[in-house]
Amino acid sequence: MSEVVRIAARGDGVTADGRHVALAAPGDMLRDDGTLQPGPHHRTAPCRHFPACGGCQLQQLDGPSYAGFVRDRVVGALAAQQLVTDVRDAIVSPPRTRRRATLHAERQGRHVRLGFAEQGSHRLIDLAECHVLLPELFALVAPLRTLLAAVLPERSRADVHLARADGGIDVLLRGSVIDGLAAAEAITGFAERQRLARFAVDEGLGAEVRWEPQPATITLGGVPVPLPPGAFLQATADGEAALIAAVREAIGSARTTADLFAGLGTFALALPGRVYAAEGARDSVLALSGVGRARGVFAEHRDLFRRPLVPAELDRFEAVVLDPPRAGAREQVLQLAGSKVSRIAYVSCNPSSFARDAAVLCEGGYQLDWVQPVGQFTWSTHVELAAAFSRPGSPR
Repeated sequence: MSEVVRIAARGDGVTADGRHVALAAPGDMLRDDGTLQPGPHHRTAPCRHFPACGGCQLQQLDGPSYAGFVRDRVVGALAAQQLVTDVRDAIVSPPRTRRRATLHAERQGRHVRLGFAEQGSHRLIDLAECHVLLPELFALVAPLRTLLAAVLPERSRADVHLARADGGIDVLLRGSVIDGLAAAEAITGFAERQRLARFAVDEGLGAEVRWEPQPATITLGGVPVPLPPGAFLQATADGEAALIAAVREAIGSARTTADLFAGLGTFALALPGRVYAAEGARDSVLALSGVGRARGVFAEHRDLFRRPLVPAELDRFEAVVLDPPRAGAREQVLQLAGSKVSRIAYVSCNPSSFARDAAVLCEGGYQLDWVQPVGQFTWSTHVELAAAFSRPGSPR
């Protein structure tokens, strides 16, 4: 027998002799016949849809081993770039706290399948339970099936984006909808009965709001910010709080900060001093601009991939916050490496692209002080983090 000693990036267990085995946990034993003997960290998955459902890959892990997986993902990505620093224990969101998700729907006759796709397949899991979504989000699944059976064309597919806004749940339906008064009344009646914050439909030409009794907002940094349909939010409230705390620690008492890839202002509205916020999504910039000035936040629409801030611009700031998409921020990082910015807080949803960018910053003279792993997508292989960089000799 061979012991499973770690979980690889895609969720397979890896034995001491290098063999990969699905659905394993650290401490399991792989028998000579290929079967698995569960160890002390292997648990029975709580959800009936596991392991078929693509929403989770690691429900067989207990809490400590899943937190260890999240941290190990970060350590491994750094090691691949020959980087060593203080990697803190992971902060993991509890089950049933996911406040945003995109479900997939498929209508066949009068039946609608609604849920996540199967692992490695386009086939949908028709959700009967979910241990990651907020209960109020999951409570919409059954009523949504009834609505979608009435408004989706026969043999069609659609995406349903759900998010917990200040005034209730925000629903964005992406896909073709049956024309006519009956379908319009069905959507309005559904939104009213479920007390939604908003219901919008995007048939390919942008979101069209069908129900919004009050302007939909999301509170960030104590400020209600207008919420564009389908806008990005951190996946859980406690994950967002962990990332904000790490960013604030990383930049300290900076009086001037540039928040790059600022989104709706998750970090900009929580930072001290004056903040310049750059974002490429026009709707997000407009939302942040309307509320930010009173908090000392100036928002600008700027594509940081095509037009990153150059050192002459960056040197005006004591600190920089980066929160790029999964591909990372290579163009902007190259400019930062040549700047005089004292402190950088880097938030990432991809340890590999982060480590690549971190190596560029370190080659440019920065020191990687610490990394805080965060697991907002509980039981998935998706890992986030926040990291602190500083220039040796710069004022703190």
